[in-house]
Amino acid sequence: MPKLPVLSAKDAIKVLSKFGFQIVRQTGSHIHLWNEERRLLVTVPNHQELAKGTLISIIKQAKIEREDFLSKLN
Repeated sequence: MPKLPVLSAKDAIKVLSKFGFQIVRQTGSHIHLWNEERRLLVTVPNHQELAKGTLISIIKQAKIEREDFLSKLN
């Protein structure tokens, strides 16, 4: 399994948008993204660097395979 890079919230949101997620609101330092097709809500903390465990949690919330997420980074 490939290692996860250190990403900012902005970078993670860019990748999630490629999977059809759109920003619907922001509550404090948390940005909420919605995917209408999958009917999923994903919460991303607005930080400069996301901890690896947080990034794994975001990928799981979005029900995306880690390899698919990493392939959309470039």
